[in-house]
Amino acid sequence: MTRAFASQADMAEKKITFSRLSEHAYAFTAEGDPNTGIVVGEDAVMVIDAQATPRMAQTVIEKIRTVTDKPIKYVVLTHYHAVRVLGASGYEPQHIICSEATREMIVERGAQDYKSELQRFPRLFQAAETIPGLTWPTITFKDRMSIWLGKVQVDIIHAGRGHTKGDTIVWLPEERTLFSGDLVEYGATPYCGDAHYKDWPETLQKLRDLRPEALVPGRGDALTGEQAVEEGIAGTQAFLSDLYKAVSANASGGQSLKDAYDKAMAALQPRYGNWVIFEHCMPFNVSRAYDEAKGLDHPRIWTAERDIEMWSALEKIGRAHV
Repeated sequence: MTRAFASQADMAEKKITFSRLSEHAYAFTAEGDPNTGIVVGEDAVMVIDAQATPRMAQTVIEKIRTVTDKPIKYVVLTHYHAVRVLGASGYEPQHIICSEATREMIVERGAQDYKSELQRFPRLFQAAETIPGLTWPTITFKDRMSIWLGKVQVDIIHAGRGHTKGDTIVWLPEERTLFSGDLVEYGATPYCGDAHYKDWPETLQKLRDLRPEALVPGRGDALTGEQAVEEGIAGTQAFLSDLYKAVSANASGGQSLKDAYDKAMAALQPRYGNWVIFEHCMPFNVSRAYDEAKGLDHPRIWTAERDIEMWSALEKIGRAHV
């Protein structure tokens, strides 16, 4: 018997934490649910990753209003996934910013991802009827750009391929505070369904090179102190390395995707099985790793139909590892 699809059985509410990391930086976290970053500048507010619906964005706004009444002028999308971007309209920002590569992904697969993620994460799409449609940027950039919130410098950087091909980080150089999006997770399983495994470690090194002293990961607790930040980056990188090593060995040996999944679950569960959404992510992660190991550089598009087909095929044998 297969277990419940993706996170459909995860309906427990999470405790929200709103914490200050540096003079102008805050983190909205919720026990492994998707995080939102906030920069409160001298004249305006920037939100990094918007939550899944405008209704959920209101919860973030309520927290912002406990520290400032300044207008929310910018929303930055670290990548294209629906659970991160579809709440953007709720902030009524003047501008929505993302990398050119992220916009390309919205064009190519945004509609499919919307339906796919709504099916995977029903709890995260509270009041889905409030979503007006896909979120489109008003500003895009190729490599990097800077915005000044008064005297507060905010660098927005397309760091490279990793979690997706369009991954963007937000960096406050004067405060050495970094918002990584899903390039880094902490105590939560990286989702790799659109990943570039071979490029991801190099992209993580770019984050290390900034020498951040505080970091807001995509999921998990906000991190303060260089040691804690390195722990988050290193943990993410170790997971990626262990997973790709396990899957690529089976793919190159001519074994089936089912065999690769079985062996990857057995190899990774002892170390990572307690991470948030481990069982949710692994079928998608193994599927993408198998494709990349077979030479498919451009990730295949996930649809609601493909999700169910893949899950049913892999989870017929996956229960033994739970």
